[in-house]
Amino acid sequence: MHTFAQSVSSSVGRYIPSQRNLAGLAVVLIGSAFCLWLDTRLDAWSNGRIVGLSSLTLAILLGMILGNTIYPKFTERLNGGVCFAKGQILRLAIMFYGFKLTMTQVASVGMPAIMTDALVLTSTFMLTYWIGTRWLKVDKVTVILIGSGASICGAAAVIAAEPVVKAQAHKVTIAVATVVVFGTISMLLYPFLYQLGWLQPWLSAQQYGMYTGSTVHEVAQVVVAGNAINTEIGDTAVVTKMIRVMMLAPFLLALSFALTKDRSVDNAAIEHEGSKSETASFMSRVKQVKVPWFAFIFIGIVLLHTWVPMSASIERSMVRLDDVLLTMAMFALGLTTHLSAIKQAGVKPLVLGAVMFGWLILGGGLINIGISLV
Repeated sequence: MHTFAQSVSSSVGRYIPSQRNLAGLAVVLIGSAFCLWLDTRLDAWSNGRIVGLSSLTLAILLGMILGNTIYPKFTERLNGGVCFAKGQILRLAIMFYGFKLTMTQVASVGMPAIMTDALVLTSTFMLTYWIGTRWLKVDKVTVILIGSGASICGAAAVIAAEPVVKAQAHKVTIAVATVVVFGTISMLLYPFLYQLGWLQPWLSAQQYGMYTGSTVHEVAQVVVAGNAINTEIGDTAVVTKMIRVMMLAPFLLALSFALTKDRSVDNAAIEHEGSKSETASFMSRVKQVKVPWFAFIFIGIVLLHTWVPMSASIERSMVRLDDVLLTMAMFALGLTTHLSAIKQAGVKPLVLGAVMFGWLILGGGLINIGISLV
């Protein structure tokens, strides 16, 4: 019991910044605040015509500019706080993402949306992994990050998967880039195809909303693509997308378990034969799994948000706090991303992102049509 209490105390303590982290955290906070402000101003200055540039996108772009010019001169002093933002603040942001979701939203669209999301998520990630590692020979970590972003919820899924795979900053940036590029294209392409009448023979208005929510990368992009037709379709699209987001926690657990397959198992377990060996090997892998507890706290917050009444002002405050935390994590990521490392990765990750973009449009469409016929 004492050991457990010490473990809990140690875990909580890791989320409290030390004095040496403060300077770096202050810089990250200022940078993220500027990106949040710029995001709202760009929307106002362009009368809403600039789309696809969220505060997260602006944060990673500005962070990369500073990270490859000014930041290296101050790395020694600021690195502790920047790394704290990339690690602990990132996990807090994923936890607080739960304040944007409720189980009531899930119930409003029913089982078809859940089945569609599950099939799109599974098929997209597995296909990304197979094509990326077998055909394009992209390194496994980058493939997993790109697959996470394409199959679940864009940049948020990429940075949530980062602690599980222990990815380098430039690999996370590459994966986020595929989300920004192809997610923005899909956000504009889907309404265009619908207005041309190419989707109506196959999908009703509500089914188009599910199609959008189950295949477009980012939540913000789903909002644009759905509401470009009407608000009712937009609501269906967003709820379907939020169900995908809720699948993040079990996905991360499954990913952590799958990654233990490549690690060595206990030698004594290998010496046995038959079912005992298989059971021992399985239990050995289970013990190696690094449970992403922050993802399950995220689910807990979703349930809390569903069942515990809270005022609109508190809810808005928590959502705003989460936006700040996510933007801080992305700004810190940008600061530690070096362009030379991205150049070394080549064009293959973007090719992989393009292939999966095509799959989400065509394969995701076929999945939606198939579910609608069941």
